[in-house]
Amino acid sequence: MKEFAALDVRGGQIDLVSAALDDFGPTALQDIDGGVRAFFLTSTERDTAFASLSRQFTVSRVEIPDDDWARRSQEGLRPITVGKITIIPNQQSSRETPSNESAIRNSQSAIELVIAPSMGFGTGHHATTRLCLAALQRLELGGKRFLDVGTGSGVLAIAARALGAAHAIGVDFDPDAIQSARENLALNPAITSVSFAVADLATAPLGPTDVVAANLTGALLVRSASTLLGATMSGGIVVLSGLMAEERSDVARAFASCETLWEAAEDEWVGLAVKKP
Repeated sequence: MKEFAALDVRGGQIDLVSAALDDFGPTALQDIDGGVRAFFLTSTERDTAFASLSRQFTVSRVEIPDDDWARRSQEGLRPITVGKITIIPNQQSSRETPSNESAIRNSQSAIELVIAPSMGFGTGHHATTRLCLAALQRLELGGKRFLDVGTGSGVLAIAARALGAAHAIGVDFDPDAIQSARENLALNPAITSVSFAVADLATAPLGPTDVVAANLTGALLVRSASTLLGATMSGGIVVLSGLMAEERSDVARAFASCETLWEAAEDEWVGLAVKKP
C-alpha cells in the first residue's frame, strides 16, 4: 500500500502556516483541526521541512495510506458545480444535488466530469481548482492548444477539452499524479485528445501553446514566471491560481508584462488570467 509522507503543522494562524510551508514545495495542503497537513513527494523533503518548521510551530510527521484516504474522502465528497461544469466523485450518481458551499454556480450544468479522489490531487473541492475552472469558462478555448502545468488529477486538462480546446496536455513532476490523471481520463470516455506526461517544470521544454494553466503556489508562480510565459505563445493566455491574497502583488509583479484579463477571489485564494504581449 502506497503511503504519503506528510507533516501536521499547528501552533499558528492558518495563512502563516501555509506561507511557511510554501517554501518547502509541498504537493498538497489539507486543513486539519487546528492546523494544516502538508504532503510531500518524498520523506526526505518532508523531514527537511520538519527540521525547519519545528523551530516555529508544533510539527509532527505522519504517513498517510493513499487508498484509505481515497476511501474515506470519497465517502464525504459531493458533486461540485462551477459554472456549467459539474465535477462528480466516481461511484456517485450524476443526479445527486451538487454542493453549493463556496462554489461558483450556474443554474444550468451542461458538462459533467467524473474525477476520482486521490491524495494531493484536485477534485474541484478546493477553491484554487474552482477558480481555474471559472477562468477557463471566461476564455475562448475553441480550437486552442491547452497546457496544464502541475496537472494533479488532470481535471483542468479534461475540462479544457470539454470546453472546446483542440488538444490538452497535462504535465506533472509526480508520476503518481500522472497515473491519477490518466485514470480520471479513462473515467470520461467521451473526452478525447487529452494526454498526460511526467515533466519537470524547471527543465522540460514546454510549449509554446495558446493557453497555459498553472495551479501551483504563489512562490512557485513567481519563480516560474519566465518559464510559464516561455511556454505561452504571443497573445496567449496564462491562468494562474494557487496563490493566496497576500501573494497577489508578488505574482502580479512577476507577470507585469502581461495584461490582466480576469481576476477573482474565493476565501483567501486568488485566481488570475493574464495575456502575454
